[in-house]
Amino acid sequence: MKWGLVELRDIEIFLTLAEELHFGRAAERLHVSVARVSQAIKKQERAIGAELFARNSHSVRLTRLGEQLRDDLRQLHQGLAQTLERARLAARGKTGTLRVSLFPINVQELRRYWETFRARYPQWELRLRVSGYRDPFAQLRNGEVDILVTWLPVEEPDLTVGPLLFAEPRVLAVAGDHALTRWSSVSLETVSDFQHVVIESAPGYWFGHYVPELTPKGRAIDRTANVHNLEDVFMHTVLGETVTLFPVHVTSYFPRPDIVYLPVNDMDALPYGLVWSSDAENDMIRAFARVVRDLGPLPG
Repeated sequence: MKWGLVELRDIEIFLTLAEELHFGRAAERLHVSVARVSQAIKKQERAIGAELFARNSHSVRLTRLGEQLRDDLRQLHQGLAQTLERARLAARGKTGTLRVSLFPINVQELRRYWETFRARYPQWELRLRVSGYRDPFAQLRNGEVDILVTWLPVEEPDLTVGPLLFAEPRVLAVAGDHALTRWSSVSLETVSDFQHVVIESAPGYWFGHYVPELTPKGRAIDRTANVHNLEDVFMHTVLGETVTLFPVHVTSYFPRPDIVYLPVNDMDALPYGLVWSSDAENDMIRAFARVVRDLGPLPG
């Protein structure tokens, strides 16, 4: 394989697929099409002369050669990417980049934090991205991003929880023809009669907070539908197979003619804060956390 600017992207595709072992999730994470991922892998396999992934209609796994290539390329790719990034920053008079990943989508509401950071620290670039649903903490642990904006609590021994950004009321997404649409709002007691989605691979305590196991009166809430992305959430909801709890910002970012959002009247607001890898904490992370503390959380 050649080593150039174009080929570096193909290597990134290989390494992402090696982590996700799912073409759709890899494409979503890279913001490319599934066809682009497939083409890059086939190109690399032709260049090497052997399969890197064993795949069928049910699963994708690394071959032994693929595992070896993954291990050899990880550190090399990271070094190349960092070298190119330093050159790009130097050309713009910057000395570093703070990479922030957002588990919610409400970029606009958080604009005052982005603008204040850029004004106070012009020597640093701020780069934003939207987090995938599958194991959002992995991007902190593998060095893809510096800060994750996500709901709380986060109880990971290797991660630091920073200041609170905001807290949002909750809504319930139901299909447009669902029986619950005759109500103007709902309670947890009411929605416990229906199945809820849970994102696969997320820590249990996390979704125990997001979707409680029990209602205030002790009724069990069924949380058996596992999903990997937001499109899966909407699909199950539209088909009437599940109902889905969301923070209220989705009503603005994801209005849909086939889904109705109902306020939930007996749940506390969902808090969001900054989270970062304790071992990777640096001046940029501390500076952004200081901006958030100085400005304070958004009004509820």
